[in-house]
Amino acid sequence: MADDQQAGDSPDRAPQNDARDDRPGDDRPPRNDGKNDGKADGDAGSSDSDASEKDKEKDKEKEKEREREQERELAAGRFKEFTRDPLSEEQDDDGPTDLGAAERTRRATRTLFATGRDHNSFQHSTIRSAHIGDIHVRMDARQSGTRMRSGPVPEEELRRLRRIHVEPEGYLRLRKALTARRLLVLGAAPGTGRTSTALSLLDEVTKQVTTPTTAAGADPAPGPRVKRVDPEGGVRRLADSLAAESAEDQEGRDGGEGRGARPATGYLLELPLTEPGSLPPDAMDLDGLAAALDARGSFAVVVVTVGSAANPLLAGRYGMLCPPAPTQELLTTRLRERLEEHVAEAPDGAPRLDELLARAEELADRSEIRDAVGLNDLRPAEAELFASLLAGHLLEDISHEELLSGCRSLAAGQAQEWFAGVDRALTVALPAGTDTLTATGTRGSAARPGTAALFHPVAFRIALAVLGGASHSVVASAAHLLTWELSVQSDPDNTPARPLFCDDPDSDLALSRAELSKGRVEVAGAEVDAQLIWYRGTALPAAVLTEVWDRHFPVRAPVVRWLRLLADDPRPQVWMRAAVAAGELCVRDFEHGYAELIRPLAEAATPRRRIFAATTLDQAAGHASHRKAVHKLVGDWSVYGAKSLRWTAAMALGYGNAAATTDDTLDALARIGIRDKGEQLAVASLNVVRLLALPDPAAVVRRMAAWTHHKQEAYQDLGLVTTVRLAATRVSEVLDDEPDAPLGGRGDWPLLLALAATRPELVRPMADLLWTALNTARSRDVAMDALEALLRTAVRKDGAEWTRQGLAALLPALAAEEPDRRRLDWLLRRMMNDPENPLPDAQARSLWWLAVPSRDRRGREERHG
Repeated sequence: MADDQQAGDSPDRAPQNDARDDRPGDDRPPRNDGKNDGKADGDAGSSDSDASEKDKEKDKEKEKEREREQERELAAGRFKEFTRDPLSEEQDDDGPTDLGAAERTRRATRTLFATGRDHNSFQHSTIRSAHIGDIHVRMDARQSGTRMRSGPVPEEELRRLRRIHVEPEGYLRLRKALTARRLLVLGAAPGTGRTSTALSLLDEVTKQVTTPTTAAGADPAPGPRVKRVDPEGGVRRLADSLAAESAEDQEGRDGGEGRGARPATGYLLELPLTEPGSLPPDAMDLDGLAAALDARGSFAVVVVTVGSAANPLLAGRYGMLCPPAPTQELLTTRLRERLEEHVAEAPDGAPRLDELLARAEELADRSEIRDAVGLNDLRPAEAELFASLLAGHLLEDISHEELLSGCRSLAAGQAQEWFAGVDRALTVALPAGTDTLTATGTRGSAARPGTAALFHPVAFRIALAVLGGASHSVVASAAHLLTWELSVQSDPDNTPARPLFCDDPDSDLALSRAELSKGRVEVAGAEVDAQLIWYRGTALPAAVLTEVWDRHFPVRAPVVRWLRLLADDPRPQVWMRAAVAAGELCVRDFEHGYAELIRPLAEAATPRRRIFAATTLDQAAGHASHRKAVHKLVGDWSVYGAKSLRWTAAMALGYGNAAATTDDTLDALARIGIRDKGEQLAVASLNVVRLLALPDPAAVVRRMAAWTHHKQEAYQDLGLVTTVRLAATRVSEVLDDEPDAPLGGRGDWPLLLALAATRPELVRPMADLLWTALNTARSRDVAMDALEALLRTAVRKDGAEWTRQGLAALLPALAAEEPDRRRLDWLLRRMMNDPENPLPDAQARSLWWLAVPSRDRRGREERHG
């Protein structure tokens, strides 16, 4: 093969017999460039003009040779440029994008949205209510916006509560504290059963105590034992009312009026401390209420939501936390209640209660039911609804599809509770005369206090839905960024305050049904310990994003701005998670997502933003409803798109979902790679290599061979560049190193050697590709460097075996002929003589033995030690 011979003209496998003077492993002496004209020294019959003509011809020949050499050098330089990292075009100081870390983050994040893809997991339930026997079940679990009003708790409600209430951990300690102090401040997250626990405590303590009588033998005065108290006026108003009642009783006793024994009364007061402008009671107010209760022989439980506003109360002498009730006991209790009535009315021979309970628990434990529920633990209202659904299905009142749909409504209902009417307080008209001057001197609305604190909980939940699985600090930082965007959107005329010391991580976890776990994150290519944060339920991320995107349209603008900011974050655990979540949002409204997210980021100047857009498209393509649209869009970009759009299309194609078939994907990548003299050959070849990590690498290898043997040089370059990039790419750069995957445990292996070790049928075609790159002038140097890098991975620095298995498969196929062995011999000797990193003699000998069978060595191993 001549030096300037094209790859397409090269033989399929064996080299020609022509002696190539530039072959690296050729031991023969160079050719003699001197000319021997065959004339005797004494033959001087030629004229001076003939000698001059010969000199001119020599000069022309030398000039042509210099031009050919320059052309070869230029071709080799262009080829080396094609093999550059296409992600190294960042226009900031963050450095190139780590595609390997990003790919690992993407695979971890996709699992948050993978349950029931295209089934209903990202859809609202179509069931809003159902009748199960005589029980009416509400599927819409949103809480009423009306505040709790004063009034007695009916005895019937207390009797049912005694029958079904499940005591949380530490319930006895709560009851003892209430009995001793008369007053208990109970803190918990909404929906965790805190109110039913408070009513149960008050019911128990008031049954055991009565006030002293003022007239012997008088009948007890009638009256409710447990009352709900209007939160208007708070603790101080309740204390004042109790003091007034005590004064009336004293006046009655002084006037000689006989009164019967008064039963002890329990008061339930829920304080809305999370509302703007609300202030918690101080210690003196609580002491005053406790004294008034003691004087009346009564009790009170003040229920508060955990958070920074309630922390002083819960840290005081009356404060205690209320743990949630255990899920399994809640479910069993609710199931028993639902099934008891049916069993009582059932005819003889019908299933017994224990049998129905066992069947219901077995049904609840099925994987499809657990996935549909998608919550790690259930709250009392959710357990009641779930039990009703299970009982209804067992009693054949609800179909299987209705059961699954109802189960999915649990997470959707929680999301609706979290976001419904969050900023309703900000829409209340401000009093007249509260206008202020803005910074520009114009008349504007008065600043509304507490905006940031109001939006922080919902911003935290959105950030957790997008970045779940990242470190807690990352989610908290993103939540504050989104809080700012929401505050500005809500009140653009005023700069929102940014509280610096109001965070309460424990409250964030409790209020958002989140949990921390120990894990590891990548920082600059190294793994470090971190506190990771997740939702306690796989259904919550999708439910939160659906609620925000579908039901609260004004929130889209600040969320889009926030996602664009996350796209610029250099940390893969941030921008890649945001890209996956953006894809799920685009599924909800592709027209809006394309206009606001996909197209602007696909046309961006930085590679990271374009990869963000490509990942968003790939995530949308994972839904059958949007797959054809993504295929059409990416296909059009690969043909008609501008440079940035073709680049983005190539990255989307590398995921393997942006075209209908593997052949269509490779066709599109080839169009991008050969266009404009290979301007985007680097990114096209990168994504061909990414396809080799997918389940069908054989089709990709066949196409690479077809490219290298193509008549057009542009296709040849695509095949050669992809071959060199395959040899230089590590498995971890294109594939998550999962233990059960075919390439599992080989994350730091070159992808070429990992495939050679695990896919024997690919060894010969891959060796042919590398042989072609080594025997083509313009690719020879970079291919030789790639082969040297492969050889150095045989063993680790500590002597442990590394990629020896892959080399043992590849090298014999690569060095099948004598010229190939001479090249390998030359390369090993060069590596041994490397002044900076010499290859040990034993390793060189071992590599030679791997490549050359013993019968063919011919003593050449003596040169390697």
